[in-house]
Amino acid sequence: MDGHEFIEFGTAMLKYITEYMDTLRDRKVLPDVKPGYLRDLMPTHAPEKGESWKNIMADLEPVIMSGITHWQSPNFHAYFPTGNAYPSVVAEMLSAAIGSVGFSWISSPAYTELEIVMMDWLGRMLDLPKQFLHEESNRKGGGVIQGSASEATLVALLSARSRTIKKTILNNPHLSEGEIMSKLVAYSSDQSHSSVEKAGMLGGVKMRLVKADKNLRLPTVELEKVIEEDIANGLIPFYVVATLGTTNSLAFDPLEKIGNISEKYDLWLHIDAAYAGTAFVCEEFRYLNKGLEKAHSFNFNPHKWLLINYDCAGLWLRDVEDVVDALAVENPVYLAHTTRSDDFRNYQIPLGRRFRSLKLWFVLRIYGVLQIQEHVRRQVELAKEFEKLVLSNPEFEIVTPVIMGLVCFRLKGESNGMNERLLEIINARRYIHMVPAVLHGLYTIRFVICNQYTNSNDVANAWGEIQAAKQILRVSDGNNNKKLLY
Repeated sequence: MDGHEFIEFGTAMLKYITEYMDTLRDRKVLPDVKPGYLRDLMPTHAPEKGESWKNIMADLEPVIMSGITHWQSPNFHAYFPTGNAYPSVVAEMLSAAIGSVGFSWISSPAYTELEIVMMDWLGRMLDLPKQFLHEESNRKGGGVIQGSASEATLVALLSARSRTIKKTILNNPHLSEGEIMSKLVAYSSDQSHSSVEKAGMLGGVKMRLVKADKNLRLPTVELEKVIEEDIANGLIPFYVVATLGTTNSLAFDPLEKIGNISEKYDLWLHIDAAYAGTAFVCEEFRYLNKGLEKAHSFNFNPHKWLLINYDCAGLWLRDVEDVVDALAVENPVYLAHTTRSDDFRNYQIPLGRRFRSLKLWFVLRIYGVLQIQEHVRRQVELAKEFEKLVLSNPEFEIVTPVIMGLVCFRLKGESNGMNERLLEIINARRYIHMVPAVLHGLYTIRFVICNQYTNSNDVANAWGEIQAAKQILRVSDGNNNKKLLY
């Protein structure tokens, strides 16, 4: 393909993408396909001779779009948001065209230089403590882009593990690294993201998931009790994860108290604010992160609520040397260079790096802080609108406080089975999409404001769809639970 064909193909694709975005409300959110559907639509071998790009465009709808769950639909209310603002999409185009692999400063200086500046921009937008900023931390702290919160949690855990092993060997030279590893213990709430438990598994350490309190938060009295028991049993506590905005219910762990415990027992404190962290661009939500200065690492995902498309997860560190000590390996000759600078390959699991900071630069310049604040506040208002609709119907109840863009609700006084069947009906109709959570043993439906273009009419239509599904459920229940007709 030459430049002329690229312009034709690219122009056609830009038009297709724009039309797709403009007509998302007309598409059902969930696809109606079965596993393996695509194999029957494809030839068994790659073509011997190349095809026209027009053939690919013609195949997009029947082959690809027929199997897409439309995350960017205003009727998508599952999981948490993932952004795709147009400036972010355009930045991805340029990044792909540049085609560098930014594992070191010299491999593409702009990759590293822009990332340093963008992480400081973001840090100041969220009013992070200065210890986390490149420019204002006397070069001890700073931010780096990871692929996901899962990676950020693992990187922080590996850094804490390395720090603790070195400290323990210094004080107990008779212990081997293997002996110390077998004694290490990390802590979090049982409401923390599954990636926290997975980080413990991948890091080869014990992970204590402390049962959440009645507010679905990490209980500090119980946490300290478990830590004391582990110390008495000869174990070594070293790492604790505080979640600001759990996936299940958007609960906020008591950060300041957890920070005090981490200082008392010399634990690395990592903060997972993957979704809710974006809200800290608004001053009225910052009361929820009181105690942030006690953390060793902090993560939030711009690719969730900050309009950036996946992947772009921010990780800020109090002392970057802890990460470098844990993850850096001796440079092979082909990676060596004489420039004194940050090599972000030493801040992450993989070697290669994409130009993800370009997306931040485009989006932050085109939208500006004020418009991003407006975006967050408007989505919280829409969640409050949905909360009012739920509260207006005595057949439903709100399960947890509505703080940001998540509303947890259920059929009041009904069994878990009835609520599960209600959600099955809703998703089977495919007009809107939601996922569940189990909170204190109650099957709960999560309604999230996800798309930047979702409006009050979309919220009202979603509530209408829930009412329609409820009527189907009541009819089916009245017919002795016969097969539901959607």
